[in-house]
Amino acid sequence: MMQESTPLTVLMLFFVEIVALLVVETNRYYHQFLDNCEDGPSPQRDVTEAKMFAFLALTLQMGHTVQDRLEDYWTKIEQLCTPFFGQTMACARYCHILRFLHFMDNNRNGDETAGDRLWKIQDLFEIIRTNFSKFYNPSKHLAVDEVIVKFKGRVLFKQ
Repeated sequence: MMQESTPLTVLMLFFVEIVALLVVETNRYYHQFLDNCEDGPSPQRDVTEAKMFAFLALTLQMGHTVQDRLEDYWTKIEQLCTPFFGQTMACARYCHILRFLHFMDNNRNGDETAGDRLWKIQDLFEIIRTNFSKFYNPSKHLAVDEVIVKFKGRVLFKQ
């Protein structure tokens, strides 16, 4: 008998490995920062997978609850207050994770990354590519939408 999957279960198939990568690399980058600072800030606790999921949830929610400044999401002013943010994570902790968020070890920028402008997200890209090939089987009737809005930015790689 096949078990019914919920949207969260399907989402977790794609993101558990990505969150684990984010936790490892964010903590590594923070510890490298501390090693290079003589009078650095007092050490913070390492980021856990639970905190990284909370960080990502808050970041997604910020797209729906738009405020002017980052600190405004944690404001106590009654007219602007959104308790979800303060109940989920402290503002200082969110800013700490945001500051040190990393996808790859900076010390791995040797010959294998020469000429690759996307080397900092290479591991993330490989996880996504592998997971999509493992878990996504497109149906026979698939529509591929292309961007029809003119892009005026500068980017070296093509769509």
